[in-house]
This record gives sequence, structure tokens and C-alpha cells, in this order.
Amino acid sequence: MSACRALRRPRSRRRTSVPAAAGVVLAALALSACGSGSKSSSGGQTQFVQGTGGVSVVKDRSGRQDAPDLSGKTLDGKELDVAKDFKGKVVVLNVWGSWCSPCRAEASNLVKVANDFKDKGVQFVGLNTRDADTAPAKAFEKEFQVPYPSLFDSSGKLLLRFPKGSLNPQAIPSTIFIDRDGKIAARALKALTEDELRKTLDPLAAEK
Repeated sequence: MSACRALRRPRSRRRTSVPAAAGVVLAALALSACGSGSKSSSGGQTQFVQGTGGVSVVKDRSGRQDAPDLSGKTLDGKELDVAKDFKGKVVVLNVWGSWCSPCRAEASNLVKVANDFKDKGVQFVGLNTRDADTAPAKAFEKEFQVPYPSLFDSSGKLLLRFPKGSLNPQAIPSTIFIDRDGKIAARALKALTEDELRKTLDPLAAEK
């Protein structure tokens, strides 16, 4: 099943209340998910370089922008504040949906690298979006044995918190790499291979 076809699924579910601005963001993300994932826009940030495999990286630490407040309830109903709970760690934020075919394609890669880097000061966090309820997302995590938490953001409110002009998520899946100082260091707008994850994480994990 194509990602575009999968995107139609949530529309058949019960209608949920979504703020107008969040609806615009989700619509844009839906369109991006139908693409190849090869196009990347900085949204105004100019100090990044386009890395191999479509990963945009801000190598100059002074040019990185602050990540937004990413806090709320996880799929398990627990409170999570990324900045406070994982202070001093490199955070890999993966935006995903249970209905998203590319998300399924990269899931095992994320799980493998998350397990391999957990002792290197790296914390993976999911941001589940466009799932009307948590059941399908929980089934996804169980299927792939996801070892890290995911914030539940069905309406896209957390996505709206990313600063304009930053390396923000513009597709599903997207992966945002946040350095130890809480700043956005890299972004991918596509499903990532295990090798791409490692190549992006190795220099970030080495930063002190």
C-alpha cells in the first residue's frame, strides 16, 4: 500500500477537533509524505549543509536554533518533558504514524540504532501524529518492539512549536536530531537507513 493511500485512512475515523493552524500543518505533512522525501527546505535557516542521503546538518554549533518545548502525554499516558527528562543527552525525535508505510520501513532501523546508542548518551523519542487514538500506534510499537517512548500528538500541536526558519519536520516520517544543548543539529525528511542514522549520530554523540 502506498503512503498516499495510507494517508486517507484517518479521514474515515471519527471526526476529532483540530485547531485550524494545526490542520494546515497536518495537511502539509500529508502532502509531503506522498513525495519521494528527497526534497528539503530549510524554511529560512541558512547555516546547514545538505548531507548525503538527504540529511540536513548544522555543523556550526553556534548556528543551531533551540528546539521547542516538547512535552505532553506519551502513548502510555505518562507525562514526558523531553528537555527536562533527557537533559544533556542527544535526542533523536522521529515523527511517525502507524498508517505510514515509510515509517514501517524505517522502524527496525530506528530500534536497532536506539539500542546501540543508549549507552552513548543518546535518547530516541517518537512523536506519533495523525493517529486518531493510541491503539494502532501501540500495536505498531509492539510489532517492532520499540524501546523508547512516543509523545501522542494526533492534532499536530507539538509540530507547530518548531520555530519558523528552523530545520523543522515537514514530512512523515521526519527525524530531528537535537544536540546535548537542546539545539536542532540535523533533520531528515524521509525514512532513514541504519547507516544514515549512525553517520548522523556519531559526530553528535562525540560532542561534549
